[in-house]
Amino acid sequence: MIILVDGDACPVREIIVKVAKEVSAPVKMFMDYSHEWEDEYSEVILVDTGKDSVDMAIINRMEEGDVVVTQDYGLASLCILKGYAINQNGRLYTKDNIDRLLAERFLSQNLRKQKVKLKQMKKRTEEDDVRFETAFRRLLRSILYGLS
Repeated sequence: MIILVDGDACPVREIIVKVAKEVSAPVKMFMDYSHEWEDEYSEVILVDTGKDSVDMAIINRMEEGDVVVTQDYGLASLCILKGYAINQNGRLYTKDNIDRLLAERFLSQNLRKQKVKLKQMKKRTEEDDVRFETAFRRLLRSILYGLS
């Protein structure tokens, strides 16, 4: 199991590395050249700045049983076919919820095109980080040890 991170705008990189070290899971941080990240534990993989270049790099390197951390529903929908995907708030993407999430994204995109004002995203809180870390630990534990 390798942890692959859509790292461009990932607010939980430090948490991912901390938990991954605890279970000796390798981490690959994928970013485009316009971002910087240095970490002695993670392998940082830089890709072109083109649209979806990070997503394509992750999909091309993902193997069965790997874990992907991403905010991108489209990427998550592909990743759950091979392994696991979780978002920065601790939501596990599954075959049971991904269709609804993709439909919501599509509706939101259409509303934005029509200039409809949508609710603003809430600022990230410490509770969001705790929720992610708890869910991330639970996911890794279930993969490594068959526990829930």
